[in-house]
Amino acid sequence: MRGSALRKARLAKLLAQRQTQQQFRTSAWHQAVPRTESAQASSSGGVLSWFLGERSTTPVPALYEPLQGVHLPPALPEDIKPSDTKVTTLANGLRIASENVPGPTATVAIHIDSGSKNETPFCTGASHLLERMAFKSTVNRSHFRLIREVEAIGANLMSTSAQEQMCYSADAIKTFLPEMVEILVDSVRNPLFNEWEVQEQLAKLKAETAGIMSHPHSAIMEALHSAGFVGGLGQPLTAPESSLRRLNGGVLHDFVKENYTAPRIVLAASGVEHEDLLSLAEPLLADLPSVNEPIPVETQYVGGDWRQSVDSSLTHVAIAFEVPGGWRNEKDSCAVTVLQSLLGGGASFSAGGPGKGMFSRLYTRVLNRREQVHSCTAFNSIYRDTGLVGIHATSSGDYIPYLVDIMCQEINQVATPGEVTEAELHRAKNSAISSTLMNLESRVVITEDIGSQILTYGQRKPVAKFIQRIQAVTLEDIAEVSRKIISSPLTMASWGDVVQVPRYDAVAERFEM
Repeated sequence: MRGSALRKARLAKLLAQRQTQQQFRTSAWHQAVPRTESAQASSSGGVLSWFLGERSTTPVPALYEPLQGVHLPPALPEDIKPSDTKVTTLANGLRIASENVPGPTATVAIHIDSGSKNETPFCTGASHLLERMAFKSTVNRSHFRLIREVEAIGANLMSTSAQEQMCYSADAIKTFLPEMVEILVDSVRNPLFNEWEVQEQLAKLKAETAGIMSHPHSAIMEALHSAGFVGGLGQPLTAPESSLRRLNGGVLHDFVKENYTAPRIVLAASGVEHEDLLSLAEPLLADLPSVNEPIPVETQYVGGDWRQSVDSSLTHVAIAFEVPGGWRNEKDSCAVTVLQSLLGGGASFSAGGPGKGMFSRLYTRVLNRREQVHSCTAFNSIYRDTGLVGIHATSSGDYIPYLVDIMCQEINQVATPGEVTEAELHRAKNSAISSTLMNLESRVVITEDIGSQILTYGQRKPVAKFIQRIQAVTLEDIAEVSRKIISSPLTMASWGDVVQVPRYDAVAERFEM
């Protein structure tokens, strides 16, 4: 008993000492930092008091209530309309188009109705080489001087070549619009094609071409075009090694002279005033030669089969069909856009939500159920008058026969009325619309869209019209356009252990209506 009383006395003494020390620290802090009314108010509430279970003596407004003394700027009116695309056609047929997008920077691009489809057997690969030769030496400046001028204004230059178009673009602060326009026009109109620069780029092209077979996706897409089309779109986009020895500065000069003519050129820009762009560009482009419309390049879809045997642990296979009418058939092209979102797909490892296609048919019905499938994705490549749509999938060689069977089933099912649900269609349409709107938040994409649409339709159609077309797609439209595309000849391409890939005629029989 005595020992217990002694322990209690010691414990009481220790607690008294700690309380005295705490009071001393508190009074010393108050002497150093005098408390104000605001400090008292803040100390009586807040997150710490909430954790300690104390009640606040000052009322805290709800998050949806305005704060006293805080004045917010007026909200934007609801009737704001997007900027219109203004287009001016010069006397020689060249078109200048722009949209004034808010922001401190601007993008300017020259789009040319010329690509690999315009090449002849004597200049195959010219478009690919022209992409490499962009922004090299011109009549007015050396390559070194051009790079210095671009660095001085902090601009970003880019060139791309495709089956139907060439594009030269520049992106910089708006105040450097005159410099961007002048550099672009000089690079397109006055290239020197110095032989030593051409040979340097040819050597790089040779190395790039030699390594294309190590990139199966690029090889598959190139093969689908060469096997599926005869004529313009069947021409290789990547310069084949066999044609490199025929390419030189003279061939490039002739190709540019024949194809870079005023009626086939659009100068597009976003983030600039149209009048400013017109005043800068017209003196530089008004004297560009105007010639008659070129002879249309004939392209015929025939279907076909391409196989490349490669020692690889994975085998790639693609099945594709024609999109008749291309972008100029707006109803079918919009339905095909929704169809691609509906099929969707991706890789076996994919992070993200619905935007990554994880609720699409190929993901839920193929990738989630079959661990042997490494990837399965729907794709489309639509051009002005035709196009391709299909599925590209990857697995080990021994599973390829089953994978091809699955791909055929998925394509046939979307062509069968009643197989696609209204919820799937609604999700696919929302995905297609959101993807388009998010892409159009970029000035570069806006500029590309302006140039491409004017070369295709002769005008830029508002995005609201595209959204209306997408929203109008019905389940019947999906089934109808699916039946229409599988009624065209089959195109197949495979890479890897192609011995395991089923015969072309056996696969084609699966789609006979």
